[in-house]
Amino acid sequence: MKSVSSESCIPKPMHTWRSSGGVRLAGDTWGPPDGPPVVLLHGGGQTRHAWGGTGERLSRAGYFAIAYDARGHGDSDWSADGDYSLDALASDLICVLAALGVHRPALIGASLGGATSLVAIAEKQVEASALILVDIVPYCEPAGVNRIRTFMTQHPDGFGSLDEVADAIAVYRPSQSRHRNLTGLAKNVRLGNDGRYRWHWDPKFLARPIDPDARHVRLADSARRLALPTLLVRGGSSDIVSEAGVKEFIELCPHAAYVNIAQAGHMVAGDRNDLFGDAAIAFLAQRNGVAKSARLA
Repeated sequence: MKSVSSESCIPKPMHTWRSSGGVRLAGDTWGPPDGPPVVLLHGGGQTRHAWGGTGERLSRAGYFAIAYDARGHGDSDWSADGDYSLDALASDLICVLAALGVHRPALIGASLGGATSLVAIAEKQVEASALILVDIVPYCEPAGVNRIRTFMTQHPDGFGSLDEVADAIAVYRPSQSRHRNLTGLAKNVRLGNDGRYRWHWDPKFLARPIDPDARHVRLADSARRLALPTLLVRGGSSDIVSEAGVKEFIELCPHAAYVNIAQAGHMVAGDRNDLFGDAAIAFLAQRNGVAKSARLA
């Protein structure tokens, strides 16, 4: 198959913002700017494009949706000092909200984006109207986490074509159909001067030290402090979030609603964007009455 240039396929970000540390953040928005704001935070190793379908669905339901590439990912700058801590990511979120003049948004965070949202809200760095956590809880299964890290550290020399990228993803996600749309796949990689494709994130992102016990304590304490409307969405076949992890979260945050999307894995929105979008919009609509009659699909 003819190779597709990633540079010619990737849409340019609508907006750029600066964090307090000078890191340039790239993002997109959908829907009316005066609509209730919803900020979408992607997972580690992903980009803002993971939320494209969800952003469009939210806009049709009357919301103002915002998604941006986390530092070190996609079109955003890499951190000069390799700081990819939850504190740095939460600080970036604060800067984006300030730049847009957005107050009390709903936050939808997947994996790392969910951990960032959880900490930012619970530690009173951000005031939000609602929180949707997508396949992230304080206790994550070590085997699943290790599988992701192994996948992300493979192929350090990159790929010779987008077909090779699709093959690698198919091995990691055998239950999902192999990517046929190489144009869409190009959003997840960058084309180097050597003509090889590499994942669209800073390798230093995985080099940061993580203490799983300390992380669990911090996220559990954050979950315990939550008082705002909260929804936990789990992918039914996720190897990151188990039913035991869900049980602990519900005990920590008993007012939280819970949805299990059986047909999805850890990449919930990517696996079943239709079911995830319906669940997210229904949850938000119950709390602010926005566009309840809007077409959701």
